Amino acid sequence: MKERVRFLAFSGIGIALVAVMTMMIQIPIPQTRGYINLGDAIILVLALLFGWKVGFLAGGFGSALADILGGYAHWAPFTLIIKGIEGLLVGLLASPEKKWSTRFLFCILGGLEMVGGYFLVETVIYGQGAALAELPGNLLQAGASIAIAPLFTYLVSRVEGMSVHRA
Repeated sequence: MKERVRFLAFSGIGIALVAVMTMMIQIPIPQTRGYINLGDAIILVLALLFGWKVGFLAGGFGSALADILGGYAHWAPFTLIIKGIEGLLVGLLASPEKKWSTRFLFCILGGLEMVGGYFLVETVIYGQGAALAELPGNLLQAGASIAIAPLFTYLVSRVEGMSVHRA
């Protein structure tokens, strides 16, 4: 029971954090009317700290919620899947027992999944030209998240008395 409550709490807080960080700083991409944000960094941090279930729920639902609240509701179903899979992959593969270098590589995999997922959907919706125009922004977003998340996660996990629980 205690673990279930902890899982629900981490998931709910994670969903809120991802939504807020996605909406707080947005750098527009005019070609597709999309934007670059910091939500992916939080998805990776949550997946690294709390595992695939929290990573999947917070990544998918938090990002989809940000789309809905931010006026991009038509993107919410795609975002739910793409960002959910991102959190799932990183949380599933980058377990705490693994070396930090290995965990970093799995963050790269998660970032590439996000970039590839959006590229595929954008190609279908807008065409290859617009998808290619948005590709640098998505790569920048993924790269910044990949740089920030493992470092932040490492620092948080080193805080004296901090106990991280994978859900």
